[in-house]
Amino acid sequence: MTIEERIQHSKTSIFKAVFPSTTNHYDTLFGGTAMHLMDEVAFICATRFSRKMVVTVSSDRIDFNKPIPAGTIVELIGKVNHIGKTSLKVLVEVYTEEMYSESRELAITGTFTFVAVDDQKRPVQILID
Repeated sequence: MTIEERIQHSKTSIFKAVFPSTTNHYDTLFGGTAMHLMDEVAFICATRFSRKMVVTVSSDRIDFNKPIPAGTIVELIGKVNHIGKTSLKVLVEVYTEEMYSESRELAITGTFTFVAVDDQKRPVQILID
């Protein structure tokens, strides 16, 4: 399988409903909750790509472009966008959809970096040549 095929096969998408228990006093999704969900989808994507144990080492930048109100649906999409020797980066996009219309908008983007590790938590190669 080529690198491009691995990237396509590891693309990960999850949907969540935004309930009032996950919102702040403005009735919008907590930023920390959004980051938690983004890290989760990024982790799944990185694991599916590498098929190795991976750990999050950083979130490079997260842009909150649009608030996500309670009562909406969010789709989180993770895709590998950089591969190093022992690390890889996953871009996560969060789209918001109104439940009862076709409205869909990009709300949040962020990049997460993972390192592949062995049983002793030492870095290992993502891909074997």
